[in-house]
Amino acid sequence: MKENMLAMNKKNFLGTVCAAVALTAVVSACGDGTTRSAGWEFSRNMYDPIAFNPDQPNDNFTNKITAQTPPQGSNPIGFERFEYGNSVEEYERAGLELKNPLAMTEVNLKQGEALFQTYCSVCHGKEGAGDGTITKDRSVEDSRGKRALENFPPPPSFHQSAGTPSSRGGQMSQLPDGKIFHTITYGYNAMGSHASQLTPEERWKVVMFVHELQKK
Repeated sequence: MKENMLAMNKKNFLGTVCAAVALTAVVSACGDGTTRSAGWEFSRNMYDPIAFNPDQPNDNFTNKITAQTPPQGSNPIGFERFEYGNSVEEYERAGLELKNPLAMTEVNLKQGEALFQTYCSVCHGKEGAGDGTITKDRSVEDSRGKRALENFPPPPSFHQSAGTPSSRGGQMSQLPDGKIFHTITYGYNAMGSHASQLTPEERWKVVMFVHELQKK
């Protein structure tokens, strides 16, 4: 009987202590209404990092600025610099010097086809014949009624059988690796740059698939 009483007293004591701690935490967190304190802070170092934020002053540098200008010629992580400028001369140089670094495999070709269908076929067409959906008559109907959408001029066909000349000389079916890659990177005429949509490796895969279209 005495042991049971001691056990009950211990439980009551522990319960009282826990309740007091919880009450103290709640009261201290609420504040007194005259300050902006949010009470106790948990793991302060999780949102006050040791590292400097980019917009903070920094005594470690002469100009006291944290966000320093990168050294000239340096590349961001994951960025591959394209050493050819956006000009006809550099386009021709790329055609002479650049070769596809990727191996001609079924996987690379399939991925190139998928990328072409996603990013290029809307203009060039699924088979590269220059008959993409935005080159055809289209219309939209909404609360304002039905109206025709603007048609874009069809790009030249890649097919050998079409014998289409490139606007920069030569046949579309004879464009080499470097010229195709250069055009995807910078764009030309109505075609915009796709450098932000396609990584260099993805661009080379598209080049690989375009060569397949040139055989038609």
